[in-house]
Amino acid sequence: MFSSTAVSERIGISYPIIQAPMAGADTPELAATVSNAGGLGSLGLARSSPEAMRKAIAEVRARTSKPFNINLFVIELPHADHDHIARTMKLLQPIRNELGLPPAVAPSNYADDFSAQFETLLETKPPVASFTFGILNRAQISALRERGILVIGTATTVAEARAWESAGADMVCAQGSEAGAHRGTFLADFESSMIGTMALVPQVVDAVRVPVIAAGGIMDGRGIAAALMLGAAGVQMGTAFLACPESGISAAWRDSLLHARDDQTRVTRAFSGRPARGVINDFMERFRELEHDLPPYPIQNSLTTPIRQAAAKANRPEFLSLWAGQGASMARAMPAADLVVSLVQETKAALSSAARSAAAD
Repeated sequence: MFSSTAVSERIGISYPIIQAPMAGADTPELAATVSNAGGLGSLGLARSSPEAMRKAIAEVRARTSKPFNINLFVIELPHADHDHIARTMKLLQPIRNELGLPPAVAPSNYADDFSAQFETLLETKPPVASFTFGILNRAQISALRERGILVIGTATTVAEARAWESAGADMVCAQGSEAGAHRGTFLADFESSMIGTMALVPQVVDAVRVPVIAAGGIMDGRGIAAALMLGAAGVQMGTAFLACPESGISAAWRDSLLHARDDQTRVTRAFSGRPARGVINDFMERFRELEHDLPPYPIQNSLTTPIRQAAAKANRPEFLSLWAGQGASMARAMPAADLVVSLVQETKAALSSAARSAAAD
């Protein structure tokens, strides 16, 4: 039975299906619904203050007694070059003008303090905590595990997977290049770390002893079955759950997702200063030749946040970060609980078909 894997048994869930954390797009309702359906719901709180984290985690707990996951970005704030920031704000002003926004003012703070967020995790004790953009040290992972919190580290290369295992992570999420939104790369350069899911997963499985979770381009039961046959003990799916009514995406984002083609996504730094995959739009195109000169994450992310918020309210998808993976055209607009049921049925059918084919040979 595919439901019984090292991931599902260790976490205590019915199926090794994880709804990917998607900061700004997921909701407590989505996370709880997936968990109640037998998977692992996740909530991305990297852009939340400790107070907001406590509130969101309490909301999930009010909706489910099942395990759930909280995700944070492991980042160090880069040096803020004020001249660089001023030049970037000038480049962004024409778009602000189109949206009726006043001249930009540099934010006083570009990101919430990770150390404070981490302490909030220790305080609130979610069943699972996952991390991307960087890596925790052994002391931090020990502190989480002492409080009964399972740790999942995101890796985009074999070296990153080994680093997480060495640090003490319980599981590794192998993020293929097909995945939507931000790349989790933290050791090598982003270009050389763009390894496809089908190539990455078996190499990571062979390199580490901890359970491996496959992520990137997995949209249905066929993808789940393929990941399991590659040696993964579970899957993480983000774009597949974006179209669910429980997600928090705007109407413009949802419409773009449901009408996307297979060749309509690209990795860009334009929105956040960190490579991330989304549906190609005018904002991406305008900054295509300039994106490598933009400030790094989270500075650029802060500078474009008012633009994206205004674009969502005005239903202007051309200025939104329409994060989505390469499987976006396979997204299904259905309730999250129904999607989990469909994924389970499809996976069973795909594995049964493979077994029959093998027997026939």
